[in-house]
Amino acid sequence: MSLYSANDSDDGKVSSDDAQNPHDASREEPSALAHLDSPERMEEETPLRRIPHLGHALVFVGFTGLLLILLEAVLAALGHAPGAVRSGVATVLHPKLQLALLATTYVTTLLAAWGFYPQVWQRGFLDGIEWRWATARNQAGKLIALGLLLGIMMQVVTYFIAPPKTLPVDDFFRTQMDAWLITLFGTVLAPAFEEICFRGFLLPAFAIAYDWLSLPRTEQARARWQTTTALTPAGVIFSAVLTSAIFALMHAQQVAHLWAALLVLFSISLVLTTVRVKTKSVAASMLVHGAYNGFVFLSVLFATGGYRHLERMTQ
Repeated sequence: MSLYSANDSDDGKVSSDDAQNPHDASREEPSALAHLDSPERMEEETPLRRIPHLGHALVFVGFTGLLLILLEAVLAALGHAPGAVRSGVATVLHPKLQLALLATTYVTTLLAAWGFYPQVWQRGFLDGIEWRWATARNQAGKLIALGLLLGIMMQVVTYFIAPPKTLPVDDFFRTQMDAWLITLFGTVLAPAFEEICFRGFLLPAFAIAYDWLSLPRTEQARARWQTTTALTPAGVIFSAVLTSAIFALMHAQQVAHLWAALLVLFSISLVLTTVRVKTKSVAASMLVHGAYNGFVFLSVLFATGGYRHLERMTQ
């Protein structure tokens, strides 16, 4: 998700190393989310492109939604609908089939994005969303510890919440095999896809849209828009709040629309956004997300004796 040119650096000047190696300096563009708006970042050059912008994000989300609906329709036509709505409540009829449906949708979307966006952005997909695995790997210990801490805090908060005996997510814990499959899905694929969607696409897209709509209609402002892709603090904050609200609402059904649980999920999303902005790496927020989910599953794993006594979840 590099949003400004390779010539921008932390102090607004090219470093001595870059000056000695001009070809190396052009290989990687720094992060717009890491460098907020400052008066010094003005350059005489052609207009820069901001990616991913709102159009890019809408294509990604729209493709995901349409593919999911299409696959569900095909399964329903074949008489194998993975879920149904009963008394206004969505129920998972076939957990394995539902997980296979989601996994197919996520993987297909990512493969399509891998091939499509580099043609539009003129750069690699992972570079465009600022995946930066090396950054996440170097700080893996701290990131995983933060995720586990979030999981502990979630458990403490839920202790004071009086949820119903059964939650929609419990449908994925009917058998030991179902439980292991949702654990694998929830700690690996789901965090990766959700972080790419929310922190890789939607976070910069909403921030860019905010900055454009709030841009003063003056020649100086337009010149600045064309010579830097740095985001304003207001744009980042607006996007963080909006994406976190969407993130929480997306998981509302899993927690039976409990407002206290939704507030916790909103707060967790803000933490994930902060990690993404501070580290300039979507992979970093993915590690935190995966560790958080992993702690939740780990607590259920211990409570049910390695998923051998799933009936304890409703006791």
